[in-house]
Amino acid sequence: MWKSTPGSDTKPMTTPSSTPNMPTPPRPSLEPARSKEFQSEMAHIGKSVIIRGELSGSEDLYLDGEVDGNISLTEHNLIVGPNGRVRANIIAKDVVVHGKVDGNVEGHDRVELKKSAVLSGDISTKRIVIEDGAFFKGAIDIRKESGKSDSRREMAAATSAGSGYSNSSASGGVSMQRSLVDAKFEPKI
Repeated sequence: MWKSTPGSDTKPMTTPSSTPNMPTPPRPSLEPARSKEFQSEMAHIGKSVIIRGELSGSEDLYLDGEVDGNISLTEHNLIVGPNGRVRANIIAKDVVVHGKVDGNVEGHDRVELKKSAVLSGDISTKRIVIEDGAFFKGAIDIRKESGKSDSRREMAAATSAGSGYSNSSASGGVSMQRSLVDAKFEPKI
């Protein structure tokens, strides 16, 4: 800013950018926007990375590259991105698959196959989500949750028995069969 010298009659010119009352616009954040899947710290393996052998870790992992071997993240989550190609057995807390997996998947809490997923192998988990359009070839083993779910299943079995449904267990799985007596299908929750 221009300053006047003592004894000078000229006043300094002000420009709109030098007025002190103008708020400065906020600077854009340099950190990229993150989705719900990336809220916590997560390691990232890019699509050009190829790993052959054992992959283990103690943090969540986003895998968009290629892995041949075994993946073990027992207390952490694994996301296989859309470019991810895995030829390995997977053990993790939660597993979300967008890409291709050839091998068995053990998700301690949950396994989710997105619509772009291609999985050839067996799944063992407590909860599973398979979106419409996902390809899956293999067996599913649904493990029991602790204590509370047993009473919920008994209640559901009692409710469904009265509405014309029967529960049958075969090798750990649960299948629901509708009796031919019912004319309308109205699930009771």
